[in-house]
Amino acid sequence: MKLFDGFEAIVKENEPLSKHTWFRIGGPARYFIEPTTFDELCRVTTRCRENSVPIHVLGGGANLLVADAGVPGAVIRLAGEEFQRVTFEENTLTAGAAAEMGKVVLRCVREGRSGLEGLTGVPGTIGGCVRMNAGGAFGDIGSTIECVTVMDEEGNTFQRFRPDLAFAYRSTNITARFILSATFGLTEDDPHRILREVKQIWMHKKNTQPLAAHNAGCIFKNPRGMSAGALIDKAGMKGRRVGGARVSEKHANFILAEKGTTAFDVLRLIDMIREAVAREFNVNLEKEIEVW
Repeated sequence: MKLFDGFEAIVKENEPLSKHTWFRIGGPARYFIEPTTFDELCRVTTRCRENSVPIHVLGGGANLLVADAGVPGAVIRLAGEEFQRVTFEENTLTAGAAAEMGKVVLRCVREGRSGLEGLTGVPGTIGGCVRMNAGGAFGDIGSTIECVTVMDEEGNTFQRFRPDLAFAYRSTNITARFILSATFGLTEDDPHRILREVKQIWMHKKNTQPLAAHNAGCIFKNPRGMSAGALIDKAGMKGRRVGGARVSEKHANFILAEKGTTAFDVLRLIDMIREAVAREFNVNLEKEIEVW
């Protein structure tokens, strides 16, 4: 009997994770599982727990570097309509964890609901964005969240409401393994005004970030009161290369992965950047990306 007998439709073995991350690099997942319903998620999670299979949860793969050797155990990525559903009710929006952030922002524009336009250009899924309190100069996702529905590895679901939630710079106090959905408090506004703001934010990011290249967004968190990109630039690291990995000339806090780049190339370049900034400014840069 195979470990995931009965789940053949949603389980792949030795699936290359390079197909599922924005870097387009990284080794395979021993098991790659895409539950399309809550029941499937509960049952495959139970199967993993009963067989001591470690679980990694994948969102949009936008803030992730996967090792060249891949990931043992199971990588679970929510998929299907049940986890992608977006609904509006008066001035609230509820979005499934697998809904794409960019599409949700555009839905808000069409519905004339303001509050999420500051997330324009932020890649990934709602679940991943909530987990890391994604955002930037125009705002963070946590500022509009009213409720988050989560599930632990035992299949227990519960809701966490605003008074119980804490959002900090690229972090949250949500510890449950799975984020299932999030509800946001929005305000009614003119769709044309919201669209103008979305376009302005998008143009700013297009002009200042290497959006067309394979990358994982900002590699490092900004130290308090400082810009990681500026520190990296002043340390002379713009354009520095290891193998196929290169520090962007457009924004020094981005590492670009050219064809043939390995995760080891990226990790070596990350170490070089940290050493250069520490040497020049006595500042220890903390990674913003997640490394598997």
